[in-house]
Parts: sequence; structure tokens; C-alpha cells
Amino acid sequence: MSDDLKNKTPVREVEHYVDPEPFNPAVVEELSPEQEQFYQASQWQIMWWKFKRHKLAVWSGVVLLIFYLCVPFAEIIAPYAPDTRDSYHLYAPPQPVHLFHDGSFVGPFVYGLKSEINMETLQWEYAPDLDKVQPLRFFCSGDDYEFWGLFPATVHLFCPAEGGTAFLLGTDRLGRDQFSGLVYGARLSLTIGLVGVTISIVLGLFFGGIAGYFGGIADTLIQRLIEIMRSLPELPLWMALSAALPVTWSPVWVYFGLTIILGLLDWPGLARAVRSKLLSLREEEYAKAAVMMGAKPKRVITRHLLPGFTSHIIASASLSIPAMILGETALSFLNLGLRRPAISWGVLLNEAQNISVVTVYPWLMAPVIPIIIVVLAFNFLGDGLRDAADPYK
Repeated sequence: MSDDLKNKTPVREVEHYVDPEPFNPAVVEELSPEQEQFYQASQWQIMWWKFKRHKLAVWSGVVLLIFYLCVPFAEIIAPYAPDTRDSYHLYAPPQPVHLFHDGSFVGPFVYGLKSEINMETLQWEYAPDLDKVQPLRFFCSGDDYEFWGLFPATVHLFCPAEGGTAFLLGTDRLGRDQFSGLVYGARLSLTIGLVGVTISIVLGLFFGGIAGYFGGIADTLIQRLIEIMRSLPELPLWMALSAALPVTWSPVWVYFGLTIILGLLDWPGLARAVRSKLLSLREEEYAKAAVMMGAKPKRVITRHLLPGFTSHIIASASLSIPAMILGETALSFLNLGLRRPAISWGVLLNEAQNISVVTVYPWLMAPVIPIIIVVLAFNFLGDGLRDAADPYK
């Protein structure tokens, strides 16, 4: 480019935002109340603020809270005891709740059922009896039970009318109420995931902490063990271990046996996550300073390294719970897990193994609905916790 062309080219001044005044360290910039609150907040506070912005995760947490409230109060919520049979209403269809009858407000009620045997198919056939209006009773006396096994009681949230029925989700082949079974089944199906994840977290933190902090031969052995366990097909291994449980065990021992099996097979994934995180955190200055001050490895791992990614552990646990719930459901459905008189959602689904029965009595598939809701809610909650685990992102 020639000198004449350079002289004719207009020069445009570039705007900048640098304060031309000399820097004065004595002057402190004033922060807004929101900025000051953010800078003074702890990591958990920032996580909570970010989690609240994930609306789907918040609503999923509310849904799960409602489900888990059914666990300690199952006897009160269920209108029938889990083993109550009605021989006059085998495979009875669901009785929907109504509020109005003949244009007038009655309140929550169900219509009675007319039943007769079809002599050609030898099956019970039911039809709503519109002349029998059966109002539901609330906070009433119904089937006997022992609340938490401590004292006898008869109080229920709602009950059928005197001499009536209230099968909101129908009955099974023995006339047992499906809705009551779902409420009681939540107690085992929902808690088995929590207990199994607790076992998984303890083992994952223990083996992952050893592998990530010490390294060397310990790391090599643990990694080979994890690779062997992850190479085995999960569902067949569950089935083999569950089938090995003695059939003479009580439902309580079978429950604990299943939780231990699910927990023992789920820890390798968390152990690898813990190992990879510790490999990077052990090189931080605060970890080296703790070692130089004479802190023992146990204290360095538990007090300095693990708290650095506790939020990630919580997120991983929330995503592991639905897998364990599905595992228990699958094993009980295949008659390899819990069995009657224990009640879980998988045990209830065991009644629906015959496809011909399901086509005639589709309400036997009702346990699938809470399973889908709970699994989706845990996944959405886990996504929200995972995003909130990195609050500075």
C-alpha cells in the first residue's frame, strides 16, 4: 500500500471501557445487595439457588416427596389391609370416583357393582349399578392393623360405604384391592432403592478412595475387579444371585438379601467416578498442605478430598435409585425376588404375567404407572442435581 493511500485512509478511534483515572486501592467498589449475597453465599446455597431454577427437577422432587410420604403411613392411606379378600368381587373392575348424581352434588362416591357369572366363558362380569350410590367415608374405622408394628389401630384415610366397596383400581384373582396393594408395595419398592444406594455409596467411596489416593498396586487391583464386575451381564447376574437365596427365608430376610445384592453390584460405577476425582484433587495445594502437616490418609480423604465433590455423589445416587427399583421389580416379576406375603410393585406385577389375563383384566397392570412416574421423577431430579452440582458453571 502506497504512502498516499495510507494518508487518505480515515483513522477511526476505537472505543474502550478502561477507566482513565489512576487506580486507588483505598477505594472499594460498592456491590449491590444481590451481588454481595452471592459472593458471601456458601457452595450449598448457590447449589440450592441453581436447583430452584430447574423447575422440572423441583416438581419431580415434590412428586417423590408425596410418594415417600406413603411409606410410613401406608396403613392409614390404604382403605383395605393387603391380605383382605372379597370372594364376591374377583377380578372386579375399577370403581371411578364421582361427585354428582342425577345433577345434584353428592360428594365423593362410587357406584355399586352388579356381578354375574357368564356360563359360556365361566368368568365374572360386572356392571355399575347406578341405583346404588355409595359415598366414601373419611377418617373412618376399617380393617385392623398394627401401626408400625407398635400398637393396633383401625383408622383409615377413607373407607367404602357401610356394606359397599371402594376398589379404585380393581381387584386381582383373589379379590384383593389393587390400590391398597400399590400403597403397601411402595414401602418396599421405594425403600429398597435407598438402602441399596447406601450400600453402593459406602463401597464406592471406600474402594474409589483407596484407588484414587494411593494408586499403584491397590489402584490396579481395584480397577481389574471393577472391569470384571462390569463385564458381567447385569440382569442374569441379579437373577442368579436372587435364585441362590434360600426359599425358606422370611420376607424380611429376602428383602435385605435383595438390597445387599443390588448394592454390591452397583458400586463399581461410583468407585470409578470417585477415583478419577481424587486423582485430580490430591494434587491440589490444600491436600498437599494437609499431608505435610502430618494428616493421615483417612483424614485427608474424608475431611479434605471427599467434601469437594459431595454434590456429584448426591447426583449420582439419585440416578442410581431408579435402576435399583427397576431391578427389584424385574426380579419380583420373574418370581425370583420378593414373594407373598411381602408386597412390592414387582410382586403385584407378577399377577400380570399371563398376557391373556392382561387383555381381559388390564387393571392388573396398574403398578406400571407408579413405577414409570417414580423412575422419571428420579431421572429429572438427578439431572437437576447434576446441573446444580457445578454452581459456578
